[in-house]
Amino acid sequence: GAAFSAPYEGKRGEPLVIVCTLKGATPFFADLARVLDCDQQWEFMSFSSYGNSAKSSGAVQLMLDLKTDIAGRDLLVVEDILDTGNTLKYMLKQLGAREPKSVKTAVLLHKHEMTVEGIAADFVGYKIPNHFVVGYGLDYAQKYRGLPFIGVVAPWVYTGGSENAPRDESHDIQPS
Repeated sequence: GAAFSAPYEGKRGEPLVIVCTLKGATPFFADLARVLDCDQQWEFMSFSSYGNSAKSSGAVQLMLDLKTDIAGRDLLVVEDILDTGNTLKYMLKQLGAREPKSVKTAVLLHKHEMTVEGIAADFVGYKIPNHFVVGYGLDYAQKYRGLPFIGVVAPWVYTGGSENAPRDESHDIQPS
């Protein structure tokens, strides 16, 4: 929590606005909010680019917007995963137009191989390879969010193949 709280220490005025991107970031957001040592105001936004697919459509839609005026406020945006960066880029553009004082981003997972140039998070929990992951808020077609761990989805689940098909071990995550 100290690394996240440091930019806001000693600042007087309005509480830090923590923006949770629904639904996937909710567990990370809740854990992070508990360890931050600063006054907080919670806000929520929701975007869609996956639908029920394992692959982003690339077209980002705003589904739920903030309820608070953020002009002149410090923001911490909490995201579950940064892959291509399209959603984060779109979100930051939307927020920037509202003239906040500052915007920092925290992502639980970063698929660094997939991220387009020029998109970065201020705080990253874990860098992961390009695998489709679920659990701890992350889902596939609204399933598996409640898993108490993060796991890789077997490709046959989202490609319509068979569980008994030959394994492609290139999808296995190896310890570093």
